[in-house]
Amino acid sequence: MRVSIVGSNLPGCTFWRPDGSTMNNVHVGVQLRRDPFELTRGDATDARWDIDIDVVERNGALDFRGPAVQGKSGDRFVYLTWGDVGPDNNFEMFRRAKLMLNRVDAPVMRTAVDIGRLLACVDLTGDDGGPRCARVDPPAIAWSAEAD
Repeated sequence: MRVSIVGSNLPGCTFWRPDGSTMNNVHVGVQLRRDPFELTRGDATDARWDIDIDVVERNGALDFRGPAVQGKSGDRFVYLTWGDVGPDNNFEMFRRAKLMLNRVDAPVMRTAVDIGRLLACVDLTGDDGGPRCARVDPPAIAWSAEAD
């Protein structure tokens, strides 16, 4: 199944850590296994990632697999990983947001599996004004089985 993640309302390229240090080149990407994929600058107008996820049915329940899928069976998710990109292009991760696949409404997920497309629209700025992190729930995320 093709999963399209469309991010809006990016928080900017500067992030002040609680310890007082500043990051000035913040980027976000999908985490594939342990690595960031298709980084987008934190001050972009919007962001988009298209990933493929394998869907299998086990004991009447859907399960998800693939390089972008994290977590254990029944609790699978996709990470958006935030980091500061240094002059050497080294990515220093400092936050992650969890897009929970098991929180997609069952009828939406079944339709998405049938048509082969799932869309997630995500507000990328958190309540603190910084990069959105932790588990992402509505209204900060909207899932649909419709082509975007």
